[in-house]
Order: sequence, then structure tokens, then C-alpha cells
Amino acid sequence: MDRHIKAPTGSSTAKLNGENKQEKTNMDRHIKAPLTDEDAGSLRSGDYVYITGTIYTARDAAHLRMCETLDRAEPLPVDMANNIIYYMGPSPAREDRPIGSAGPTTASRMDKYAPRLLDLGLKGMIGKGKRSDAVKEAIVRNKAVYFAAVGGAGALLSRSITASEVVAYDDLGTEAIRRLEVVDFPVIVVIDAEGNDLYEIAVEEYREEQGNQTENIIR
Repeated sequence: MDRHIKAPTGSSTAKLNGENKQEKTNMDRHIKAPLTDEDAGSLRSGDYVYITGTIYTARDAAHLRMCETLDRAEPLPVDMANNIIYYMGPSPAREDRPIGSAGPTTASRMDKYAPRLLDLGLKGMIGKGKRSDAVKEAIVRNKAVYFAAVGGAGALLSRSITASEVVAYDDLGTEAIRRLEVVDFPVIVVIDAEGNDLYEIAVEEYREEQGNQTENIIR
């Protein structure tokens, strides 16, 4: 059963869309990967999401190489269409596990490359931290989603990974592109297809809360 939690007071998502304040619930969602256009469009900033299916890993070295490949008008080793890229380079796997610790990399390291891949059909990205305005614009333009995984919880996240296989750039070692099979991989929607940004919402909610507290003191 889906668990509902109330959005921060005042629904900054609604304010970002130019609407009046209204109640908004963030939901627990279970989705399949690759990510369909319908699922991507239905997710909202603040939703808790559990991903099951196939996703890919790539960090900055792999992103640079992919863009160099595009510059040569050559095909990418992975079709971007509707796929999700997890910004992650794992530690060595234990004997009884398909992968080692699998925590997220800071997403801004991929900002210079992400818009190009989004325009090729990339539908989701998983990382940590804020994104540039250019990435946000590309997310909205392509109706994609940026998810955050919990930083510092790589060992816990790896439990949701059932299989791992290097599919490109093996010479990059931990930064090679890997295909992962995941079951209920936990993330939260940070930037949704409409451009609502959870980081901006949190700042706005904090400012509103501080303003209300100040007003109450004055009264």
C-alpha cells in the first residue's frame, strides 16, 4: 500500500507553478526501469520512489567519453532512450555480492554533459546535490526526472542491486559503464518533469517558516 506524507506547509510546488497555496501529498511510488514517458511525467518533486528493472552507471570520465563519441558522429555504447543513469562508481564486490558499496556521486560533475544526453532521450538521472540551470532546462524540455539517492549509504543501496555487468569502457575501472539490475532501489524525486526543484522548495519553505515565526513574535 502506498504511504502518503504531507508536503511541506504551503506547497511550494504549487507556488512554483504560479498557483494558489493548496494541499499536496508526496507519495511512495514503485516504478519500472527503463522509465516510460508516462511514469516520468507523473512523478512530482518530493515523491519517494522505488525503482525496479535495468539502470546504468556512469560518472564524469564515462560522460566525457560518450560526448567525444558523439562528436565523432559514432553511436553510443548504450541507447539513452528512456534509460536511467546512476552517477556512481562502486567499490569492489564481495564474493557473495554482485557489487560493492554503491553510493551516489555529486551530480554537478556531470552537468556539462547531461543536457546532451537528455536531448538524446535519457529519461532519468540519479545522484546527489543540486543541478545547473542548463540541466534543469533540459529536464523540462525532455520531460525527464532527476532523482537523489542517499549519500553515505552506499552499502545499504547496494542491497537493492541484484546484478552488475560492465558494458562499456572497461579500461576506466570503477568509472566504466555498468548495467545494473535493481529491485526497489530507493530514491527521491528532486527535479520533476515540470521543473519543480526540491532544493528550491525547501529553501522557500524555510524562509516562509522563519517569516511566520517572526510575525508571531511581533504579535
